Amino acid sequence: MASLFFLFLLLPFAILLLVLAAIVRPRPVRIPLKGRHVLVTGGSSGIGLALALRAAAEGARVTIFARDPSRLQDARHAIRLATGVDVAVLAADVRDSEAVARALEAADYVDVLICNHGVFLPQELERQSLEEVRFMVEVNLMGTFHLIKAALPAMKQRAKESGLPASIAIMSSQAGQVGIYGYTAYSASKFGLRGLAEALQHEVIADNIHITLVFPPDTDTPGLAEEHKRRPEVTKLIAGSQGGMKADDVAKKALHGIKSGQFVVACNFEGYLLHVATVGLSPQRSYFMAFVEILGVGLMRFVALCYQWSWFTIIEKWHAKMRSDLLRETSDSLHT
Repeated sequence: MASLFFLFLLLPFAILLLVLAAIVRPRPVRIPLKGRHVLVTGGSSGIGLALALRAAAEGARVTIFARDPSRLQDARHAIRLATGVDVAVLAADVRDSEAVARALEAADYVDVLICNHGVFLPQELERQSLEEVRFMVEVNLMGTFHLIKAALPAMKQRAKESGLPASIAIMSSQAGQVGIYGYTAYSASKFGLRGLAEALQHEVIADNIHITLVFPPDTDTPGLAEEHKRRPEVTKLIAGSQGGMKADDVAKKALHGIKSGQFVVACNFEGYLLHVATVGLSPQRSYFMAFVEILGVGLMRFVALCYQWSWFTIIEKWHAKMRSDLLRETSDSLHT
């Protein structure tokens, strides 16, 4: 009797799994790298360099793309020393659509495009100049448009001729899943990438091109130290408890996600929780992961509210402290 009750209890979950197996889209896919052309932007350092190293080690024909020719040559030398593979280099500013188009034309076709470039200048919007806001949007968002727009025609033709699936990977950020204090402009530029990725996947699925959206946390890169120097105090209090990662660990997760055609790649446990909390209408290839998302989304909404309570409490306490300090300074000046 107890076993029958247990089976009856499991029946709805089994039915849900069967339904999900029938409806999840796009279908699972494997993206081969060996012998194929992988182009990595932001490839002269950090996550981009780590991605290029891993792709080269797996037998891909790699091109690294960045603004600074000298740093590109240093990265090229480092990859050659580490893997014995000589990679190609392309120098251009992603904000310049014509320069990007010329560079991509020189690179010939691309099988796997990894849009890893990005800049981060944290500050409260009221204090931040519009020039800095525009800079982040032009690099992080428009730069990605420029690259995909330039690469897409040849990628479609190459996928058609080879019969092999192609990939466009876009490096977002956990700040592209949730906005926090001091990240107003940066989060806007990264949230935009999600809309780009979701809509683009609809447009290119018939061409056997598959989109991957990567959400790394704080990562140990050359830019992180500079970013920490200008973080507002409140941002440090909020983000201080967030887990960081090594660039190579992020690259390993990202490359695995690209090869397995994952639409969303969460790089750590906290990132996975963020993904479930913000999954919305995102594509999902795995019926099992869709099952986990369905079961977990309600719980994660509660966890998200707990996070927001914590963050707003930090902000309230900080402002209370600032007001208290100001009153104390005013009182001291009146008594001197």
